Amino acid sequence: MEFRKIKETCLYVQDLDRTTAFYTQVLGLPVIGQVAGRHVFFRAGTSVLLCFNSQVTREIKNLPPHYGEGHLHLAFECEPEEYQPWKDKLTQAGISIEHEQSWPHERKSFYFRDPDQHLLEIVVPGIWGD
Repeated sequence: MEFRKIKETCLYVQDLDRTTAFYTQVLGLPVIGQVAGRHVFFRAGTSVLLCFNSQVTREIKNLPPHYGEGHLHLAFECEPEEYQPWKDKLTQAGISIEHEQSWPHERKSFYFRDPDQHLLEIVVPGIWGD
């Protein structure tokens, strides 16, 4: 047996309205689920990004509690020809690019932060030999 992919990734955030604005308006991710004050879920290609208010989901009784703290990291993959336009779009939106990395085989990625200071990365295919 083997896994096909990571289906969903989770971040814990402080302000769901601010998170929704960032991920929809800046990154263009559509909202696919939302419960006011609790969570907002986004579609990212074939994956799902779950953003929970950790203070609220810590108290869940019908599922294992969803909560965490700290700044997490996740990477979004884009087509090589979309790499620079993404970088330009974020810069024009006033988002600082913290670092740009060159990887083997002429691959590259860049890092920036969301409003909760999670470290986000945009990568081109092939970073992991895929």
